[in-house]
Formats: sequence, C-alpha cells, structure tokens
Amino acid sequence: MKLFNMVAAAAVTAYAAAIPTATRAETSTECTPNGLCYCVQDDLKSVIATRVEEIRARISAQRQQGKAIGYLSIPISTIQGSYLPVNVKIAARTKERVEERFGPRSLWLLNTAAKEFSLPEAAKGEDYMLMWTRVLEGPDGFGRDFDFIYFAGPSDFANYFSFDGRADLEKLERFYEGLAKTDSKLAEIKKADFRNYYGLRASVAFSFGSHDEWNIARTINAKRTAKREGEDAFGIAKQIAVMFNGTSVAPGLFDASTATGNEGQCRLTKK
Repeated sequence: MKLFNMVAAAAVTAYAAAIPTATRAETSTECTPNGLCYCVQDDLKSVIATRVEEIRARISAQRQQGKAIGYLSIPISTIQGSYLPVNVKIAARTKERVEERFGPRSLWLLNTAAKEFSLPEAAKGEDYMLMWTRVLEGPDGFGRDFDFIYFAGPSDFANYFSFDGRADLEKLERFYEGLAKTDSKLAEIKKADFRNYYGLRASVAFSFGSHDEWNIARTINAKRTAKREGEDAFGIAKQIAVMFNGTSVAPGLFDASTATGNEGQCRLTKK
C-alpha cells in the first residue's frame, strides 16, 4: 500500500509539473487597510477593483437618499449540503424582510449574494473576500459607508422554509424532492445532507466568508473605538452595529474574533 501511494503521489506531481504555466492562475497576496490579507488571482484584481467602485457607487446613491446602510453576511456557496441557488433566494428574501422591518425608505441592505455583484466564474472565496473586505472597510479602514452589519442566523433560513416547529426536517425533505423535479443539479447533493444543513446548521456560523466578515467587523470597530478624539472621532458610541439572527449582539462579542475562513497570505512555493 505504501509503495502504491508513493507511485501515485509521484504520478500526480509529474502531471502537475507538466501542466503549462499559462493554465495555472498566478496568485499573490493583497492586503487591506486594516491588515487583512488574501491570496488572490492576479488576473482578477482589476475586475475586483472595478466591482468595488461599482458597489460603492450603489451605496452612495442610497446614502444620498438619507438611508441607513447595512451589509448582509449570509452563506452563499454550495458546500456540505448547502446549495447556492437556494441560498441566493434566501438572501433576497432576507434583504426584503430586513428592509420591511425598518422601512425601505429609511434603510437599505446590501445583498452580497446579488448576481450583479458576482465575479467571473473562475473566482474563488479569497477573490470574493478581498472585494467584500475593501467594500466593508472603505479606503481608510473605518467602514464609513455602513451603519450596521446583519449576520444571517437560523431564523432567517427558517422563515424561508416556513418552519413552524413541527416536523421541520420532514418539510425540508419534501422541499428537496419538489425542487429536484425541476433542478437536475440538486442531485449532486444528498437529500440527507441538504436536510441536515438547512435544518440544523444553516447560519453564518458555518460559512467561511461569514467568519471573515465577522473578523472584518471586529477590526473596524476596534479601529473606531481607538479613535476617540479629534473632529473625526468615533469611539464606542459610533461603532458599527452588529446583528445576528435578527437581534443585536452583546457588547462583549464586538471584541471577540472567530476562526478565519478565506483570510491568509499566499503560501510560499517550495523550489
């Protein structure tokens, strides 16, 4: 068995070395004003920069209408039972519910799952998180464009699936079966995995990107807290509000970090 593994590993190494360099995306580390770094694809950097400016323009247009501005953090990718097409719909529904709750004439929530904010198909989590970190932090790292960040929790997903506390997992099984009739790609996810994810784990707690976004919010608020004096002072009273599962988080959690998701510098390649 060991010999087989050695031979297989050698074959994989030889195959990788034979791939033309042009077909492998070149990557490099990009860092933001608050020192958060991501290993991103070089050929996507200009696209990311353009998208950041487009999103900032969208935010500015809403701000000029006198609205409070929020940022939606929600799981998006297909992973471990989670399914992107469903997540996109849940994100849109969550945006609608939050805006209805506070008043659409007074508040606008940036839906990070919206199609118009997507990057090219080759983009990975690190590429997206560089874009969203720059959007959240702003040019100077104080997150001046945002008044609050809304982290989606179990109740946001429960609302979409109309959970009522009675056989909710069975509701998910029926939902899966109904969707599978019109969406052939859903078959790539096992029904049990779909059921267990949306019934037991669906929230930002199990999202790589949302983990990064929690840490981004923490670093922004730490920077605001430290700037207590001067004409442009922030302090504790002007931290970005943070909501999870529809309610404000406890003060101590503002200073708590969580495990990183996509954040981190590129690994050095051994020669």
